[in-house]
Amino acid sequence: MTEHQLPPLNALRAFEATARHLSVKNAADELCVTPGAVSQLIKTLELHLGIPLFRRVNRGIFLTDAGQAYLPPVRNAFRQISDATRRIAVPEDTGLLTVSATPFFASAWLVPRLKGFQDAHPGIDLQVVSSSALADFSRDGVDVAIRHGLGRYAGLNSQRVLTVEIAPVAAPALVKQLRMPAAAADLTRWPRVNDAQRKAWARWFEAQGIAHAGPARGPSFDDSGLLLKAVLAGQGAALLPTAVVADDLAQGRLVQLWDATWLEDFAYYLVYPENSHDRPKVAAFRAWLLEAAQGAPGTGAGKRRSSGARKRASPTFEGLASSPSS
Repeated sequence: MTEHQLPPLNALRAFEATARHLSVKNAADELCVTPGAVSQLIKTLELHLGIPLFRRVNRGIFLTDAGQAYLPPVRNAFRQISDATRRIAVPEDTGLLTVSATPFFASAWLVPRLKGFQDAHPGIDLQVVSSSALADFSRDGVDVAIRHGLGRYAGLNSQRVLTVEIAPVAAPALVKQLRMPAAAADLTRWPRVNDAQRKAWARWFEAQGIAHAGPARGPSFDDSGLLLKAVLAGQGAALLPTAVVADDLAQGRLVQLWDATWLEDFAYYLVYPENSHDRPKVAAFRAWLLEAAQGAPGTGAGKRRSSGARKRASPTFEGLASSPSS
């Protein structure tokens, strides 16, 4: 097939959208055309290729073997076009920088400090989007992301920004029922609420010198707001940054069960594609973020702390909240 025999671009867009949704109607809504127009474009593409791309079964559609084989290269081609367009649309050191951050971090820590970045870089316009899921940099238009977790993301650069101390907390009713723990090991017998990766409790017990705490049972949440609601409802004890629950502790809605601890690996990380490391906009935001983090009290910024260190909680780093997911 020569260059002049390539399929029509609109037909390829209709195919990709329909294959992604497995719905002509949803593809039509996305492309702002009628379902009939999408169906016609797909028929045009199938005639061009000489092979069916979809199977129609009752009221549903499914990709044929040929359609399944055709979809990945078509999707990758659109992504490459999108990435190339985004790179040349504005100069690298000006224009739009899209930052994805966990909801609490964005509202409580990042947004109040953004004026400092804008003053230092008036040519860069920030777009902040909140999400707890790891960004799809090739598809979502995100330049950098800030996530809370272990900082291990295949194929991505990850730089530690902030480490905050965490403590086990529970609702007063649950504490009244089970009594305050006399030792950290007592919490192995408590019902527990978990982070999405179900690893925080194991690392906390290790920091207390407890090697065998049992399996991570109980519900897990990928958003700290939901996790906190579960704890307030008495569903179990949870590990949360002390600053997140400072008001709840002060007003008696929660009880701190044990000393606060710095967990060495759990931190906020700045995450971005490896090929974006030297982009001027990304470098400018990275430098500003690390400098701003250095001035935050009650945190470890860009450095490691002993996983066994224990200290009494003090509600510093006001208003910060994290997502327990990476």
